[in-house]
Amino acid sequence: MEILANSKKRGDLEIVLLYDKKLPKNLTKAEKEALEIRNYKGEGSCFVESSRKFFVGVESHNYPFPNALRDALASAVGVIGKLKVKSASLQVKTKQEAREVCEGIMLGAYCFDTFKTKKNENNLKEVYLHTTQFAQTDLESIIKDSKILSESVNAIRELINTPPMIATPKYVADFAQRIAKDSGLECKVYDEKFLKSEKMGAFLAVAKASANKPYLVHLSYKPKGAKGKKLPKVVLVGKGLTYDSGGLSLKPGEFMTTMKSDKSGACAVLGILESVAKLGLKAEVHGILGLAENMIGGDAYKPDDILIARNQKSIEVRNTDAEGRLVLADCLSFASDLNPDVLIDLATLTGACVVALGDYSTGIMGYNQKLKEDFAKAAFEAGELSGILPFNPYLRKLFNSEVADLCNIPSSRYGSAISAGMFLGEFVKESLVQKWLHLDIAGPAYVEKAWGVNPFGASGAGIRAVVQFITNLAK
Repeated sequence: MEILANSKKRGDLEIVLLYDKKLPKNLTKAEKEALEIRNYKGEGSCFVESSRKFFVGVESHNYPFPNALRDALASAVGVIGKLKVKSASLQVKTKQEAREVCEGIMLGAYCFDTFKTKKNENNLKEVYLHTTQFAQTDLESIIKDSKILSESVNAIRELINTPPMIATPKYVADFAQRIAKDSGLECKVYDEKFLKSEKMGAFLAVAKASANKPYLVHLSYKPKGAKGKKLPKVVLVGKGLTYDSGGLSLKPGEFMTTMKSDKSGACAVLGILESVAKLGLKAEVHGILGLAENMIGGDAYKPDDILIARNQKSIEVRNTDAEGRLVLADCLSFASDLNPDVLIDLATLTGACVVALGDYSTGIMGYNQKLKEDFAKAAFEAGELSGILPFNPYLRKLFNSEVADLCNIPSSRYGSAISAGMFLGEFVKESLVQKWLHLDIAGPAYVEKAWGVNPFGASGAGIRAVVQFITNLAK
């Protein structure tokens, strides 16, 4: 589906946005009668065939919350796509409205039907945006940038949704190389031999029992013409468990389904790097992906094992299903050596975060209050919901161990999203802890029901928020 800035072209129907259930004052008599007979009062959508107008209500109790307009357009596109129309037109009044309209249409049009014989049909091919409130060139730029971001999100949704029989660690590493080539990124892929040379004992332990070998991927973006200039340096770390069976602490069957989504953090980092590069943001950005499978076998790591992480801290294993934090521990240590201005990790880390915030919000954690608040603001601007979970010094003792420096699970299940975040902080250089954010995306990364602009399955959580955060940082 294409979105075009075209002030002259009119679509097969006109989309009319309604805020606060307020119908336009310039309705014709026929339109008033048509809306009245349908008992339409500005909620949801309604098509008036006689005037070819498609009314879209933006829910008043949501607006101005971040996704009200995006959600409304996503829903409308689904309905319009079933009509026998190929094009639609829409008047936008502000730049922000234009951005949200574009994202709502493009994100709402995605559907994972790759493995279905009958594909999802959408007859709508073009949407023309018009404006008289700001310059046409600005509208064209907004459409271009929204397309870059939305296409990255949709590509990452597809990658996350891809089943684990296909999307192995090597598959994701190869995918990263293709994105790097297409986007002008530098990409280094490191294998098991490198992990051993780096003494990544925690990362290696998680991957031991899998037939699919682990990889660490390092993506780098430096804007053109930036040589000699001081740019903000951001390093992103993504949890990339392409499948998580729980290891010897085997998950129950019903909790194992959807575990292809445990790679969502690493996949999000890929989408962020692609977007940042194509948008040409004035920041140096690195992405570290820790790719592995957590499986069972005779050589699987075990509860009671003691692992030595890259930073030489010892970790007692009490549950092999708390594996993501072990992979991230070594990746955060590796990332710390890049000495960033901001270090962010993204991970589907804990079910406890979903209990705290629900399915739809990212948990923001860290030691720097201003950094957390700045990120929450950027996430809101981008249309992603989030909540700050406060680190608590009294929870630190929960992952103490009698036989090692740390234990990979806390001694109490209460506050375990926070204690898991604090565990990760043990592997960030002390000089960087005030520059580090932990994003737990376990809730919004993969939901088995459509919600707003997000379809069943992967949402691409974290991409829009982090790109907006970097955009703000680079201003």
